[in-house]
Amino acid sequence: MSSYFYLHTEKNESNSRLIDLLKEYAEVNQTLIYVLDRPLTDQRYSYNYSDALIILSPKNKIAIIDYGQNEDQFEDYIYDVIEDIGSISDKYLYKEVLGRPRKWKSTLVETDINSLEIQDVEAFLEKLHLNNELDRKKLDLLISLFIGSINDIKRVKEEVPETALDKVKQKIQLFDGDQTRFIYGNINQKKIRIQGLSGTGKTELLLHKLKDLYINDSSSRIFFTCHNKILADSLKKRIPDFFNFMKVEQQIEWDSRLWCNNAWGSNSFPNSGAYRYICHFYKIPFYGWSYQMTFTKACELAIIDIKAKFPDEERDYALTHMFIDESQDFDENFFELCDLVTEKNIYIAGDIFQSIFDENISGTIEPNFLLGKCYRTDPKTLMFAHGLGMGLFEKTKLRWLEEKEWKDCGYNVRIEDSKYYLSREPLRRFEDLDEDFESIRIIETEKTLSDTVIDVINEIREENKTVEPEDIGIILLDRSKGIFKLADLIEYKIQKEIGWEVNKAYDTKEKIPDTVLISNRNNVKGLEFPFVICITNSISNNPSYRNALYTMLTRSFIKSFFITGQEMLFSGLTEGMKAGLKHIVKNQEMVITEPSEEEKKDIQTRFKSNLIKMSHYDLMQEVFKSLKVDKKYHKKLLLTTKEMDMIDTDRSTLMEFVKDNLKYL
Repeated sequence: MSSYFYLHTEKNESNSRLIDLLKEYAEVNQTLIYVLDRPLTDQRYSYNYSDALIILSPKNKIAIIDYGQNEDQFEDYIYDVIEDIGSISDKYLYKEVLGRPRKWKSTLVETDINSLEIQDVEAFLEKLHLNNELDRKKLDLLISLFIGSINDIKRVKEEVPETALDKVKQKIQLFDGDQTRFIYGNINQKKIRIQGLSGTGKTELLLHKLKDLYINDSSSRIFFTCHNKILADSLKKRIPDFFNFMKVEQQIEWDSRLWCNNAWGSNSFPNSGAYRYICHFYKIPFYGWSYQMTFTKACELAIIDIKAKFPDEERDYALTHMFIDESQDFDENFFELCDLVTEKNIYIAGDIFQSIFDENISGTIEPNFLLGKCYRTDPKTLMFAHGLGMGLFEKTKLRWLEEKEWKDCGYNVRIEDSKYYLSREPLRRFEDLDEDFESIRIIETEKTLSDTVIDVINEIREENKTVEPEDIGIILLDRSKGIFKLADLIEYKIQKEIGWEVNKAYDTKEKIPDTVLISNRNNVKGLEFPFVICITNSISNNPSYRNALYTMLTRSFIKSFFITGQEMLFSGLTEGMKAGLKHIVKNQEMVITEPSEEEKKDIQTRFKSNLIKMSHYDLMQEVFKSLKVDKKYHKKLLLTTKEMDMIDTDRSTLMEFVKDNLKYL
């Protein structure tokens, strides 16, 4: 299967030659091509003619091809398809940009095509090619209507964008082949796994699938869950917004047809978590968190209790479908419990690695959908962030991946003479930008860090006249207390010299419109910005720091600025890092030397040692001991850090947290 080609029609003797030609061309030339027999967006539409193909490809007119022998039925088919797309255009308010069907049909649709004459796909597409930028934009909108990849017309706007910021912001997003297959495909198995890097669109795909199942099966009971409470709350707010955006007419019946809560829940509220709801449904004991009771143990006991109380033939299903996001936070006991209580499908989505220091990159269970493209971040930025995070540009590497692991992370891999040549496929999101577009820059400054930030913001404003304060995120990577003084100084200078308001996310815990966000590295999970400014005094080898460095640099979808002091020995910046970035920018690839087997063993030894050091429980015990915290407060503080999603937080931050909270205990 290819991310560049999607087929939604039955292959037969009459159309297989053309379909095979189109599929080969799409894969070889890395060009998106969809071959459909009908629009996918709305299931209500049906057609009496089955010997026609709709060929969609960005920058080329829509081709509707007849490979049958009934001219009258083909004409009716064309009319019906155009009419239905016009109706969908009305529904999503596209008509104010596209105009009426009779207008765009004459310029963007070609129907006078003899399928037997198509021998060369390149020549065929050349005849359909559009040169006008506004026509191309309208074409992308039409394609999005055919495949259900609906864009916010207020964001897309009518005019052709000019600045880099507007070109990326207004770029019409289209599902690729893998994403479209997930939404519309029928897989004959119960557990359907989708896996990819952060930014590959997994949660968005789950929402599309959720919407279709909710609409098309009015008797279904669906639970959408994840491990993290904050993420679950965010998803519960996001679902109605998504349903409204997709013009879902059915009202959401919370806690009777649709649930969205974290996986565990609390004893007081039966609908507060997936496991809690299951215990309530089957009237089995519910176990809350304690030193002796882990979530995996609670799930194991629930499986035993349900099987003992309800033999297979006497057991009702608690749910019709389940959606599990951030699946890397769970083990198989939870998946087995979900399998036991769910009638139809379980959709399981997770990161290949949430941290670049995760022990297992390529799991033993192969996903049904492996999403290799990170749609948020320019490939050059992602490559450099991986290289910097894992220490790949340094003599002593911090992390190493083998060939399959690199491929599972979306890399094209070529190995020659112990050198790995790693590249990523280009993304449509950035195709309208100049070839020499700079998506990441290292800034070694002789000025103060705060003055350098002001210079960067002024540069962004000069190059992008429509930039707004909320388009910029400033992230302080260091853990020292001095970063809060630096944040205060940056805030003062932004307000005084630029006249923008500032939002300190470590205080507000949210993104606020019309403000520049300043944060430490703990409060930007799930956020993205056109421009990110990352600041550090010194590059540390601490795995938590390196993972934060990788994560924060990839929060941008146009450009990341990495600011350090000028003195390389002090800043930790090396010539190898700078040379690595220069090669990535010039050649669109990362070249790294494979470590020897002895070096790999050393890396693995250090890596496993760091994994042990990063244990949250052990870190908390060290903190308690260092601060002489009375044992009676240990359990309360441990539970609080868990509830506040601080499991992966480093020692210095936990020290500050415990000191701040002790006065309230």
